[in-house]
Amino acid sequence: MTARQLIVLGTASQAPTRYRAHNGYVLRWDDQLILFDPGEGAQRQCLLAGIAIARLTAVCLTHFHGDHCLGLPGVIQRRALDARSNPDGLAPLPVYHPADGGEYLDRMRRLSIYYDTANIEPRPISGDGPVGLVGSAELQAVALLHRVTTFGYRLSEPDGVTLDPVRLAELGISGPDIGTLSAQGWFETDAGRITVEQVSTPKRGQSMAFVMDTAPCDGAAELADGVDLLVCESTYLDEHRDLAAKYRHMTADQAGRLAAAAGARRLVLSHFSARYLDSDQFGAEAARHHADVVVAEDLAVIDVPRRA
Repeated sequence: MTARQLIVLGTASQAPTRYRAHNGYVLRWDDQLILFDPGEGAQRQCLLAGIAIARLTAVCLTHFHGDHCLGLPGVIQRRALDARSNPDGLAPLPVYHPADGGEYLDRMRRLSIYYDTANIEPRPISGDGPVGLVGSAELQAVALLHRVTTFGYRLSEPDGVTLDPVRLAELGISGPDIGTLSAQGWFETDAGRITVEQVSTPKRGQSMAFVMDTAPCDGAAELADGVDLLVCESTYLDEHRDLAAKYRHMTADQAGRLAAAAGARRLVLSHFSARYLDSDQFGAEAARHHADVVVAEDLAVIDVPRRA
């Protein structure tokens, strides 16, 4: 069975606390492992979460504020260390990032002495649109509204079909013949040629959006539209919405409104200001607008809701 889960490395914003490590997330999507916004301590949090850094298949940086990228040097150097024990080396690791922050990525790759076998492949982003494939899923970037250039991300798998076992049985198609039908789109039977469309129903592909460090904006709404899992910043509670507006962040109330308006199935709140000790308040605030709200905790594992 495939696994699609969000593994939370940390939930703090600018300042970590005794209970919250710096911001960081890994999305397990079948055989893909995508690291989002690794703040300080990401290497150790990966160890605690059971994430093998050498198996990462992509890194996505929304922007170059420290709480979203200062864990990357340790991740890169750990990857280089692991590569030395692999006789074939490691496959290239694409690092998606805002193009105008390329100098910061370059500095993080070279800030200390190490034997660089990490095979990092920078992928600068200059505008909205698809930026690459992660496995068979399309990765899209859309600009957000923060104090520096910031992109959110959306991962979408292609739509597919669900085969109807009753209809297949009626037509006498079973065993390896089902695989043939799926692979070539048709199968010859005594009753004639049967196409996939005749024995299936459409199945919408799953999707996930990562919206971090932004004021409410059209880009956030575009990313969140109809996704199964929306990971969204909620730096402040509504009582501090003036601070959220000043620093171009979101409140939990605004995150709940975003998820509801976009039709997102599950909302995950994170990136909490250190001023708040009780993270349950964030869930209560967002739940005024959305029924499925998860308040992220460090090292939590959160499932991407399945589709029928």
